[in-house]
Amino acid sequence: MAGGEGYRNPTEVQMSQLVLPCHTNQRGELSVGQLLKWIDTTACLSAERHAGCPCVTASMDDIYFEHTISVGQVVNIKAKVNRAFNSSMEVGIQVASEDLCSEKQWNVCKALATFVAHRELSKVKLKQTTPQTEEEKTEHSVAAERRRMRLLYADTIKDLLANCVIQDDLESRDCSCMVPAERTRVESVELVLPPHANHQGNTFGGQIMAWMENVATIAASRLCRAHPTLKTIEMFHFRGPSQVGDRLVLKAIVNNAFKHSMEVGVCVEAYRQGAETQRRHINSAFMTFVVLDADDQPRTLPWIRPQPGDGERRYREASARKKIRLDRQYIVSCKQTEMPISVPWDPSNQVYLSYNNVSSLKMLVTKDNWVLSSEINQVRLYTLEDDKFLSFHMEMLVQVETIQAFLLLSDLLRRPEWDKHYRSVELVQQVDEDDAIYHVISPALGSDVKPQDFVILASRRKPCDNGDPYVIALRSVTLPTHPETPAYRRGETLCSGFCFWREGDQLTKVSYYNQATPGFLNYVTTNVAGLSSEFYTTVKACEQFLLDNRSDLAPSLQTL
Repeated sequence: MAGGEGYRNPTEVQMSQLVLPCHTNQRGELSVGQLLKWIDTTACLSAERHAGCPCVTASMDDIYFEHTISVGQVVNIKAKVNRAFNSSMEVGIQVASEDLCSEKQWNVCKALATFVAHRELSKVKLKQTTPQTEEEKTEHSVAAERRRMRLLYADTIKDLLANCVIQDDLESRDCSCMVPAERTRVESVELVLPPHANHQGNTFGGQIMAWMENVATIAASRLCRAHPTLKTIEMFHFRGPSQVGDRLVLKAIVNNAFKHSMEVGVCVEAYRQGAETQRRHINSAFMTFVVLDADDQPRTLPWIRPQPGDGERRYREASARKKIRLDRQYIVSCKQTEMPISVPWDPSNQVYLSYNNVSSLKMLVTKDNWVLSSEINQVRLYTLEDDKFLSFHMEMLVQVETIQAFLLLSDLLRRPEWDKHYRSVELVQQVDEDDAIYHVISPALGSDVKPQDFVILASRRKPCDNGDPYVIALRSVTLPTHPETPAYRRGETLCSGFCFWREGDQLTKVSYYNQATPGFLNYVTTNVAGLSSEFYTTVKACEQFLLDNRSDLAPSLQTL
């Protein structure tokens, strides 16, 4: 490495490809199938660089395509391992396009892929990555939360589809203007040859994704009678491997057509010659297409008429998935500064709100530019000005086991015992073991006459691996059952919570973080002198609470 290049992640792999006519579709744009193959290859090389052995694609998260790539342009793909777990690792991929004549560049998409290291004769135990930069520390920390979401994904979708109230006007639509869904059905078979597989004979995940994109595009074209553009590939995972010599049967059909978009479902099954009745389900995916006019604006699409039975089920499930997909894209993909402070709580978005709650706190923790403002009796106050927000961070060491501190402070019902800003707390909903919603009453702030109330989502997480902290994340949500009332001024918290690190036997570093909302920021700027003293008093009260109540948890700790 040349001295002037600076630091470079050891797992980073870059690929640049010139888009030739053989890579393009009928519009002269790079086919998404070809792009998926390049993405998968680059990510696999990064994974294998870290693992030191062959790796296979296990899953690919949602991909949102922001820009098309034309013939003659260059595709630049960068991949690096964000975090390694036992035998799997998350690889982050960034794709950009470049016009060599104008020197303009565009972001095309971002992707997150999971790869599994595989050796035939021994079990693989991956070494941990060592993040160096703020970006790497953030991705490393949040990767654990994304992994949790992936593991819950299948059950989450199943529960949401079962419980979500789906509204459609299928019965009221004019059947004469509808296209039968069966007319869009596509079935195609592919023989897996050596060029389609890695050195162990397993089919490249990117190759399977490219074949899936091909049949999905045909199905979409049969509905719109035009050349559709793929906008989104929904998160999916590979259920099992396929090898050289397998026959892959790919089936696609338009599940539902909305005003400007349509969902195509794709299923992949594998079989060996002579055993066609024993097909193995390799993968399923849902892809969203649009049709663009001459001004690159989406065209209105014809309605779809599903077949009775399974067709109608797929039709209604597509409507539910659209809502889930929009919620997920909005909550998971948008920047923290673009999020409203309070997001409506709904069963269709609870998993993603919990993810955003924890990941936002982890991103705040990994910031590099915290400034030490004061220190009193080993209690430190840090501040951070970033992205038009002012954040605070209090840190102290407590003679308490880490799990004890975590369990005591994760119960918000007990917070009024040590925090004067929590006058009363009501448990509104115990969502699951790790998430709960509380209604909090606080005293009036500054010159306000009315006391404040908050509706807060509390999400807690145990460490994913050694070195990870215990986490309690807090953020505001809105609930129909708890609207604003004249008696209180509705307060909001964008990002706050605790992190706990084990520093030794009976010794825990407790850190509290708070990203100030505009209302609290106004209070801070008018009360700078007393701020440090107020924080210090609250932190010392928290420390005494932990010391006084640690013995209460002894019986419950034995069952953990």
